[in-house]
Amino acid sequence: MSVDLRVCFLGDSFVAGVGDPEYRGWAGRLAARTQQPLTCYNLGVRRQTSEDVRARWRAECAPRLHGFAGALVLSFGVNDTMHENGRRRVALEDSVANLVAMLGEWPVLVAGPPPIADDEHNRRTAALNDALRAACAEHRTPYVDVLEPLRDNKNWMREVEAGDGAHPGAEGYAAYADLVWPQWTDWLTGR
Repeated sequence: MSVDLRVCFLGDSFVAGVGDPEYRGWAGRLAARTQQPLTCYNLGVRRQTSEDVRARWRAECAPRLHGFAGALVLSFGVNDTMHENGRRRVALEDSVANLVAMLGEWPVLVAGPPPIADDEHNRRTAALNDALRAACAEHRTPYVDVLEPLRDNKNWMREVEAGDGAHPGAEGYAAYADLVWPQWTDWLTGR
């Protein structure tokens, strides 16, 4: 008998799948393709930063995972690098500290922040992406870098530009899921 793995997907609007007319986003697409018993909880919240996710992650995950085979998929960063009131919403070093604080209690897979239709914002996100990837390497946590591959993906960028400037539609989220899929399957197997 196989174990029913419970996975909490935590993060921002990209985790929630905002803009997807199919309401699956990349997290739902990963779950749908998985060939093992799996219970997924999509805990993505619009406009949330790493600070917001850090403030709620344990309270939301503990009742869903306690006593079961559980794991986390974390993804955030675009809102951290957003400028509001003349400054970045979350300092780079604080974003990294927030990520590190969520590692260790359950197995974690981290999916990096995607690009949006704003080159300056993407430059800030690229610096954060590098820092998050380095922190994951230091803590032996798998990290999926989606920033450059999605920036080069015509479906992702076309849908982002045609939409609200940040979120893609179904084809864009399918491209995101395709990038995460190999690491996801390795992670599930090796957990």
